[in-house]
Amino acid sequence: PEGMYRSELTNEYTDLSVKEQRPIAVMVDNEVIALDHYGVNMGDVVYEMMNSTENNRVTRLMVLIKDWAKIQQLGSIRSTRTTNVMIAGEWNAILVHDGGPFYINDYIGMPYTNNLSGGFARFSNGKASEFTEYVTFDGYTNPNTGKSFSGLGKRIADAGYSTTYNNYYKGDHFKFAHEESKMSKDASAKTGINDIQLPFPHNSSELKYNETEQKYEYYEYGNAHIDPLDDNKVTSFTNVILQCMSFTQLDANGYLTYNVTDSTSHEGYYITKGVAVPITWDKQTPDGLTKYYYKSTGKELDINTGKTYIAFVPADSWNKLVLQ
Repeated sequence: PEGMYRSELTNEYTDLSVKEQRPIAVMVDNEVIALDHYGVNMGDVVYEMMNSTENNRVTRLMVLIKDWAKIQQLGSIRSTRTTNVMIAGEWNAILVHDGGPFYINDYIGMPYTNNLSGGFARFSNGKASEFTEYVTFDGYTNPNTGKSFSGLGKRIADAGYSTTYNNYYKGDHFKFAHEESKMSKDASAKTGINDIQLPFPHNSSELKYNETEQKYEYYEYGNAHIDPLDDNKVTSFTNVILQCMSFTQLDANGYLTYNVTDSTSHEGYYITKGVAVPITWDKQTPDGLTKYYYKSTGKELDINTGKTYIAFVPADSWNKLVLQ
């Protein structure tokens, strides 16, 4: 359609004015006290990964958004980890977070990385301060404290970051199907996948298939994950990608880094519309694109048009993943 293009993140028709705009990647706290999450349903691609080996392997979300000028309130936001810096880099995304352990210092200093840390809007929500910080696009003044905060637009401008793709942009991340994927014809495909139970014991992440909508709805802590800024709609995805990945624990505090560029064989699943197919994946360099392949043929994976959820499943608990 006139004035539209197909988004490189979702393949959905999107306003042409943002075609060259870089996405942002926002770190969102996934502890139960941080709920409800605001603005997460804006995410085009949402990653979930273990944030620490402590606290029963609590996870954190990283939300990629292409058309970020529409953000009213997103978060609450928390610190980043080394893995998130590398994954944001492959999308040429500006990483938005609030601090992180010293292990991230060498990573955020890499030339392929732009990041904004802390100093975002503080909402008075009755919670401890670490659960009160949210990204806004425009400036925000807290009516209780009178304190003002710069919004995302001004923060990016003040940092001097390019809002459009720069020389570190690697090109399209996904290969989208020209028509709906016919994965059920793959001999290795599993059909009737209505429930995906992830081995994240702290928050019990789960994706349940809504056959009417033909999407997987995200649940955690035993409840549907809803977004108050999206009429309390359940966060849902057309595509689900599960990556089996080893990790290295960095210290006794549980800080870790996923071995995203490990040269060993990488297992995974691609799941859409009730069908799961085994895949492999590969990422050659810290800022290089992650590419996905059908395990049965070695050909690059075709994914359906729509939003995508990607989970990094620790290799030591991959056998606890449930697809049924």
